Amino acid sequence: MSSRPDVASRTLEIGLATRTRAGESQTGDAHLIKPVGDGVVGGGGRGGGTLIAVTDGLGHGAEAADAARKAIATLERHAGKSVLTLMQQCHAALIGTRGVVLTLAYLDSVDGSLTWAGVGNVDAVLLYGDGDSPHARATLVTRGGIVGSELPPLRAEVLSFSRGDTLIIATDGIRSGFADALPPASSCQDIADHILEEFDKGSDDALVLVVRPAADMRPVDVS
Repeated sequence: MSSRPDVASRTLEIGLATRTRAGESQTGDAHLIKPVGDGVVGGGGRGGGTLIAVTDGLGHGAEAADAARKAIATLERHAGKSVLTLMQQCHAALIGTRGVVLTLAYLDSVDGSLTWAGVGNVDAVLLYGDGDSPHARATLVTRGGIVGSELPPLRAEVLSFSRGDTLIIATDGIRSGFADALPPASSCQDIADHILEEFDKGSDDALVLVVRPAADMRPVDVS
């Protein structure tokens, strides 16, 4: 099914598509899109941006859903912190639960940077291009582990994120290769719907989140 995010940023175009595993009444996949008032990277308070999170509770059903909701609630409370600090706070909050895998991205709408980090198999791809025919990509290298049980050493990566670039984050209910051969000239919602329909494994909860900056974001050199 497709559903619009609860929070829409004035600086972002957003698409979301989700599906609950057959036979389950609750999904263990969850997301957060939260505008924050100060720049997160380095804690320097450089302006405004948006925290993006996609999490997948281990397994499926009610216990997986509970872990995912607890992760999202923790991120809501501490959204102004750096992505690495947020990972650590989620880890502490989830001890005793099934745990989750989690990918975080902070999009700085002032300088046009993206900072991301991930634990476990929530995949993220950044497509560079004009939005119609992206010509290159960056893939998030996540670390193996479980937030709430086995948190590995983490390192955040900072990239540029400017008009025409597209960020796609998908849980492991989506097959690999989801960022290949996307329909041309598509909105974020169309891309999310396409990926869910074409790449859903059918054996797990599935979630696809697609984000593209609006025209007023400025690129930044992060080399």
